Amino acid sequence: MNGWETCETEDLIKTEDGKYHSFLWTKTIHPSTFERISTNRKCGIRLHDSYKVVDISYMAWLFQERPPEFLVSFIEENPELAQRIAIFDLSGVYIGETICRKFNETESSVFMEFKQFLEDNWGISFSSINEMPALTL
Repeated sequence: MNGWETCETEDLIKTEDGKYHSFLWTKTIHPSTFERISTNRKCGIRLHDSYKVVDISYMAWLFQERPPEFLVSFIEENPELAQRIAIFDLSGVYIGETICRKFNETESSVFMEFKQFLEDNWGISFSSINEMPALTL
């Protein structure tokens, strides 16, 4: 499809232009861990019996639970990160809703295709993470 390649051991897709798009599935994350992973563009991937370090052009964080609000603030404060990192809050799906939140200012065709797949095949619609009210405890 589209000349893309998938990685056998990681949730990575390499597009025809040689850019790697990473999907990171998580329930929740500590701020320092998020910052460390999001600012590091390198990732080791396994190729048969050896490893290769690749540069990650785009990174999508997929959350099972509503992500902490600081994540969006952290990305919005750094335009370079906003161009490479997307956040998909899929927590609504886990409680039976069909509306989820997203933050995606990237130009990643892979992430756009992922969003379209969820809309077309699962009936999920997305609102901007900034258009929905903050989580209150």
